[in-house]
Amino acid sequence: MAALAKVVARQRAEMDRLRDQTATSAVLEQAKGVLMALTGCTPDAAGEEMIQRAKAANRTLLEECWITLGTLVPALPDATPDPGHDPGLPCATLSAVPGPAGPQSARPVTGVPADRDTPDVDDGFAALGRLGKSLVHVVTPHDLAGCLLAELAVDVDADALLIFRAMPVGGLELISHAGVDDTLATQWARVPPLSGITPIEALRAREPRWLEDFATDRETFLLIGDPPERWLSRAWLPVPTGDRAEVCIGVLRTRSGPFSPQARQLLRAVTRLCAGWLRSLGARPEHSARAAAADAQPVFDSLPGSTMLLTPLRGASGEVEDYRIDAATKEAVDVVGRTGRQLLGRRILECFPSMADEAVWHGCLHTLTTGEPFEGEPFAYQEVVDGTAELSTYAIHSARLGGALVLTWVRQGSSDRQEQRLADVQRLGNLGWANWNLVTDEGSWSSQAFLVLNRDPALGPVRLADLPTLALPEDAPMLARAVHELVRAGRQFDIPFRIRSGAEVRHLRMVAEVVPDTDNRPVEVHGFVQDLTAQRSAELALVESEQAIVTQHGVLRAERTLAARLQHALLPLPTRPVDLAGLRVEVAYLPAQSGIHVGGDWFSAIELPDGDALFVVGDVAGHGIDAVATMAQLRFTAKGMVITGSSLTGALARLNTLLLHSRDSHGTATMVLARYDLAARCLVWAQAGHPPPLLVRGGEAHYLDRPVGMLLGACSDPGFEEARCVLEPGDRVLLYTDGLVERPSEGIDPGLDRLAAAVTTHRTDEPGSLVPLLTSVLADDRRDDVCVLDIRVPAVPD
Repeated sequence: MAALAKVVARQRAEMDRLRDQTATSAVLEQAKGVLMALTGCTPDAAGEEMIQRAKAANRTLLEECWITLGTLVPALPDATPDPGHDPGLPCATLSAVPGPAGPQSARPVTGVPADRDTPDVDDGFAALGRLGKSLVHVVTPHDLAGCLLAELAVDVDADALLIFRAMPVGGLELISHAGVDDTLATQWARVPPLSGITPIEALRAREPRWLEDFATDRETFLLIGDPPERWLSRAWLPVPTGDRAEVCIGVLRTRSGPFSPQARQLLRAVTRLCAGWLRSLGARPEHSARAAAADAQPVFDSLPGSTMLLTPLRGASGEVEDYRIDAATKEAVDVVGRTGRQLLGRRILECFPSMADEAVWHGCLHTLTTGEPFEGEPFAYQEVVDGTAELSTYAIHSARLGGALVLTWVRQGSSDRQEQRLADVQRLGNLGWANWNLVTDEGSWSSQAFLVLNRDPALGPVRLADLPTLALPEDAPMLARAVHELVRAGRQFDIPFRIRSGAEVRHLRMVAEVVPDTDNRPVEVHGFVQDLTAQRSAELALVESEQAIVTQHGVLRAERTLAARLQHALLPLPTRPVDLAGLRVEVAYLPAQSGIHVGGDWFSAIELPDGDALFVVGDVAGHGIDAVATMAQLRFTAKGMVITGSSLTGALARLNTLLLHSRDSHGTATMVLARYDLAARCLVWAQAGHPPPLLVRGGEAHYLDRPVGMLLGACSDPGFEEARCVLEPGDRVLLYTDGLVERPSEGIDPGLDRLAAAVTTHRTDEPGSLVPLLTSVLADDRRDDVCVLDIRVPAVPD
């Protein structure tokens, strides 16, 4: 292997030497032809002249040849000549026109005599010489861009180089670049014909554009770069490639400042030197692509499978609108049956409308743009084999070939992995496939189909006509009619039926369709059978559950209606404010908006025999009839105890004992008992696990300090204490249940703050203002009842 590698390396070096020699010979012969055309001398004299010029200018023979060939390209008619240029000579980097007495000495394009002590001129000649030698090895436009950037990076401080070509429909396309990343190159791959694009302006004016002041240039032109500040100075030079300029070279520099006169002259000379190489890119003759396709067709004739060569067809915007089929294999066939060479010259969307599928279309565009191969998802395609239509699975593969696409349809045969996947699907879905050949009256089932239909595989598949015999007698006629319509009219069916498997009844589903031949006669039946027993059992259980829910819902509604009527009878609400012991009292009761149960919130406001007033607000835990019954028991008992002379704390202690020892008690309850002493204008109150009253005085609201008190029904020996608050004219006291200040998503403190803020905001003494106040405090979806007593002390005592 080592010896073989040495032989290969030696042969490769010899091939490179021969390639260089061949290229040099070709360039020398072209340059000799130029001199022969200009002077009429013999080939030997022209060769000798080239050698003398190279020696006189201290250049290689290859460099002199490239410079001589540059004299064939005229300068742009509208271009401004370089300072010092002799207008009588062609605008080449170095021209030598023999006079009557013989060839004259070569001289620079600037008109300045060749002086080896002039560094700038020597540097320009050296750069042109190196570039001329490098152009021998240039094959692709990207090679040219890299070659130019390598030479100009030193001479003009170039950091990036772009080469654009004018498109026939307008705009530009980027044909090569160097020094820029692929992302930026992709963004500027196609440039629409807009104003403010510097290379377009340079091609239209047919003269270079020098962008040397970034602050000014960015206001005038749309600059390339992400960000544009990456390159602070730029030069765009149109390349003459015949009668017009179709190619523009852009030189981008990261440093700011103007291009020196020597740099400008060098860049103009470089564009003229590359004009001959770029001339072949500008024309893009249509017949060249056709010729390449014609050369490729014999190769495609010998290829197996279905493969085509597609040439993109672009619209006015530059986007690919369709593809032309330029070569196709013999097995390639379109939707109407055209094959091989019959497809040549036709549009791909005409022959294969399925190519318009978004995934396939964008996949091919991605391949055309990036060169990355594309493999589409498998799809089913109907073929006619021996007069019978068969479904086959294909996948589209695409690869880029130059500017065209090679598209291949790959047929995917069955494999062990695919068969395993099919078996897994059947097992997990509890289904199996079944086929019947109507010509031979034979059938084929999958192993899962035998399990679903509870049939011994040793017995083989049943005939299609005998399939109804497997169903229960009640379902057999329906299945028989479906099979008859399937065979006679080709009508697909999807029906459920039942079979008996031992003592169990299974619920199955059968789906089947007919496959016709080319004469539209049914030849095969394809279908599957699925076991839906578990699903059907779940459906029946769900129906029973729904019926139970409906029944329970009705019971709950009836209970709510009864509880609401009972609550209304036991807790009548006054329709307007009432006066008790010189106080104006307003009551509000707002039922919960969610749920169907009635709560146990209640109130009491009565005048006592001695002229004082009793105010009670309570909340029984729970909902429904039991809560309403407990509420009634506590409400009437509390009033009776206080009326008969019991203290507030004594009444709470007895109510606690009542809840603990009553069998019908609902459990626990909270309560506030308040007695207003008219003579002392003092409010005496006690509480059992209830939120404190809210006192509003002088436009400010604060909660009264709660005395000791545990909720009723929690323990056998709770301690209760009383608190006193002297009321002043204009005071306002709110007694309320916890539904006003509690929300499921937060604690009670935010609710207390929200109530205090709302009361201070809604300052009004008008009757009926309590409900709007509560509405502003409560959430939209209340889950508990709300009961409020609004007690107001008149501003002027009666």
